[in-house]
Amino acid sequence: MTDTLERELIALIIDFCNVEDADPDAVPLDQPLVGPDSPFGLDSLDAVEIVVAVQKTYGVRIGNENTSREVLGSVTALADFIRAQRG
Repeated sequence: MTDTLERELIALIIDFCNVEDADPDAVPLDQPLVGPDSPFGLDSLDAVEIVVAVQKTYGVRIGNENTSREVLGSVTALADFIRAQRG
């Protein structure tokens, strides 16, 4: 069962990155968001879009490149980061 935040993030990524042909319910939560293994087919420019979208939507700042690489490791990692930042 996917948590609400994970579902919101999948919808946000599909919307902000203009992902076509993605079934939100079939997206694996533990797959990399960016790169050749991404279920969304996203690249580094899309990663920037995700960081901006998360900042606008959740008021959470994803810091330097190392942090963003870890945080964008998967939908689960991103959701966990947002929860941690929001307390």
